[in-house]
Amino acid sequence: MSAVEINFDGLIGPTHNYGGLSYGNLASSNNANLISNPREAALQGLLKMKTVRNLGLTQGVLPPHQRPHLPTLQKLGFRGGDKEMIMAAMDMAPEVLKNVYAASPMWTANAGTVSPSADTADGRVHFTPANLTAMFHRAIEVETTGKVLKTIFSNEKYFAHHGALPGGAHFGDEGAANHNRFCNEYGNNGFEVFVFGQRALGEGAKPQKFPARQSFEASEAVARLHGLNPSSTCFIQQNPAAIDAGVFHNDVVAVSNRNVFFYHQEAYVEPHEMQTLLKRMAPELNLQFIEVPSSEVPLGDAIKSYLFNSQLISPKGANGMTLILPLEAQEVANTKAYLERLQALDTAIENVKFLDVRQSMRNGGGPACLRLRVVLTKAEQGALGANVILTDALFEELSGWVKTHYRDRLSPDDLGDPDLMDESFRALDELTQVLRLGSIYPFQT
Repeated sequence: MSAVEINFDGLIGPTHNYGGLSYGNLASSNNANLISNPREAALQGLLKMKTVRNLGLTQGVLPPHQRPHLPTLQKLGFRGGDKEMIMAAMDMAPEVLKNVYAASPMWTANAGTVSPSADTADGRVHFTPANLTAMFHRAIEVETTGKVLKTIFSNEKYFAHHGALPGGAHFGDEGAANHNRFCNEYGNNGFEVFVFGQRALGEGAKPQKFPARQSFEASEAVARLHGLNPSSTCFIQQNPAAIDAGVFHNDVVAVSNRNVFFYHQEAYVEPHEMQTLLKRMAPELNLQFIEVPSSEVPLGDAIKSYLFNSQLISPKGANGMTLILPLEAQEVANTKAYLERLQALDTAIENVKFLDVRQSMRNGGGPACLRLRVVLTKAEQGALGANVILTDALFEELSGWVKTHYRDRLSPDDLGDPDLMDESFRALDELTQVLRLGSIYPFQT
């Protein structure tokens, strides 16, 4: 059946700031407490969306979450009106306030895992929001993520929604950042590959420095929930040494599109066995492996440049694929040299394109982090329950909305300013009307 893969990008919110909250994410830690520019960040994200759309792809938008997340402050014992809670938290627990103001919901690669209807037993698109239990500031995203997905993909004839997995490290789930799907055409039955950091309930290699955020047990549970065929599903393990080097998610060292797998030599525990396994399980796909050797791009350079935290896409009307990269990938000598050589090789990747997403990059997320991939048939696209597919008109409206409501400077001290909360809530309330989402935020109820 004919289908397209839609990138649903997270629209960066009005309280975008550098909290340095993500342990194991080197960029997040290294840039903690810098002055951010929410307006520039959101406009960079929108321009990225428009660029992908101009290449002939269908592009979607997912809204920011409510920040500050007042229900969390209430659960932690803060009382009084909204402004009183903000000022009390800034005075007594500024690190807690920083967490409830986190900009992380913009990275929708962690929103959840999505399986297309061609892969599932009941022929519906399945969604499981990630529980994100490894990080407090991310774990509070789950409820809003689930509500947003159910609002947009609301027709039960076409879409099935599952609750997040039970909390705790044993079933830690970080969503599509650790998930790849291979196919010849998007609408065909695909082969889904789940990447895990460790087995939480069994023996096996484990990182020693940073947490393995995705467990084997969580990946296996999501595959069961989605009704995937075991013969078209595979589980492979991240290299623990890569996690300890700063590879907090698999999409920091690997990206795929259709039947092409682009990844770093040190990404997996047994890369050659991984190739053999995938070829044996999915011979009909004629998988193409593009393994980047450490001798050309050391793992540290791959992490620094976000060479793999890119989007590998099939532009409309083009014979080959295009790799969309952050500007940083051409500013690191080894990755720049490799990319120049890559375009001369006989692979499916024929073009590279660099985009400025520095505001997101400084917080630890590149182009791949900003998007959730959803394969939809024409009928499924027609069943969407909101105004979230990017058009020229919507791009202009959202750009104007950002310029009207967003600050161009945000410091850590500004989080204690109750006016920032009011500005954010007014902006988000207006956005829900633009995107026709209804009341999805706690402050709206």
